[in-house]
Amino acid sequence: MSALLDQATSVSGPAARWPLSVWLKQRRFLVGGFVGLHALFLLALLPTILTGETLGDLPLYRDWAMQGLDLGLWQGISTEWVYPVGALVPIVAAALAGPLLYQLLWFLMTTALNATSVYILARGGAGRSGYRAAWWWMLVLLIMSPVALLRLEGITAPLAVIGLTLIARRPAVAAVILSAATWIKVWPAALILALVVACRKRWTVLITGVAFTLLVVIVVAALGGIQFLASFVSMQSDRGLQLEAPVTTPWLWMSILGVPGTYIWQNMSINTEEVTGPGDTIAAAVTDPAMLLAVALILTLILLAVRRGVAETKLLLVGSLALVTTLVVFNKVGSPQYMLWIAPVIAIGIRENWREWKTPAILMLVIAGLTTAVFPILYLPLVAGNAGAAAILTTRNTLVILLFGWAVGRLWSMTRRVPADSALAARGRRDRELGVARDLAGRSDQA
Repeated sequence: MSALLDQATSVSGPAARWPLSVWLKQRRFLVGGFVGLHALFLLALLPTILTGETLGDLPLYRDWAMQGLDLGLWQGISTEWVYPVGALVPIVAAALAGPLLYQLLWFLMTTALNATSVYILARGGAGRSGYRAAWWWMLVLLIMSPVALLRLEGITAPLAVIGLTLIARRPAVAAVILSAATWIKVWPAALILALVVACRKRWTVLITGVAFTLLVVIVVAALGGIQFLASFVSMQSDRGLQLEAPVTTPWLWMSILGVPGTYIWQNMSINTEEVTGPGDTIAAAVTDPAMLLAVALILTLILLAVRRGVAETKLLLVGSLALVTTLVVFNKVGSPQYMLWIAPVIAIGIRENWREWKTPAILMLVIAGLTTAVFPILYLPLVAGNAGAAAILTTRNTLVILLFGWAVGRLWSMTRRVPADSALAARGRRDRELGVARDLAGRSDQA
């Protein structure tokens, strides 16, 4: 009987009631979860790998890579390109074993980067919060696997996680990683901007980023492609209102409701679905200035918070989230992979403080699920003007705007109050000053 009581006692308590919470904090289960997740990815991609085919955006990437390797026609160097020239590195690297193994090599590259990002998340954080962040990050990768495995964000998103995690201990290394990610896709520039404004090690980040950029310019100039170095900027500016962008939502519903002159159409030159209708040209022209204005206002809030003495890590993460969501909310271009611009910042936020980042973490999971529901599951009905698919997309866009509002609201609150530690320090200084004043007054009376 005593043995049975001992056994019952050994399995009682929180660990017995919630064994999953214990398992999730074990390294072996995290490793097993990562291996299982990527084995599932590999199984899903296996038919394509075995036939030498590619999915998602990879057919286009492979064509670009083979044009360079076989014909010497390099995107961004021999001709203008929609991406920064650094995107050639992963795109060409996946083709080095030949076109038939392109899907496999791309999968191996993303797996290696995902493994590094999960490892670096798990090893940081207080009280095993790093494990919570790592599991959350893997859940996002699972939900958004159609784009996380098949587009350039599958490269830049884990690089952003790695760079943001290293900034406190290895600022120069972090700056190199984030600069490399920026020269693959532009969006990590928002993270660098937040670092330069919010962090004490801003000069290390700035000088390293400038040096990396100069290196890219020198290499491209040596290859004879300097005239196309910034072509990705002009190519993006020529776009209209893309179907999935938050700013396009009113025109999407006008097309569904049959407003004259409003319709969804395919822009064949860049292979995107766009919406046209009354006022669309003005809206498309206003988005870029509106985005720049929003970025300027957010940077002003970050600077004010710096003057208030807000904790650096907290300010950096909230500022980064505000900036990356700005790039989505005020963008006339909208694609599902853009949600992977937001998730890395939230992953680091979870690692730092789960309670403070619980709301954006839950919001992001819902956003990720709705994004995948729209693309690829309901994309064809959406293009055909299906109201149900449009309602799901509208909900997703509304939640992204709410996430933007959460970040800006937190920044605003940081500028309105003095942090507790700063207030205590100021109170201590005042008490000391009053003490000195009383002492001087006492001596004056005695004299």
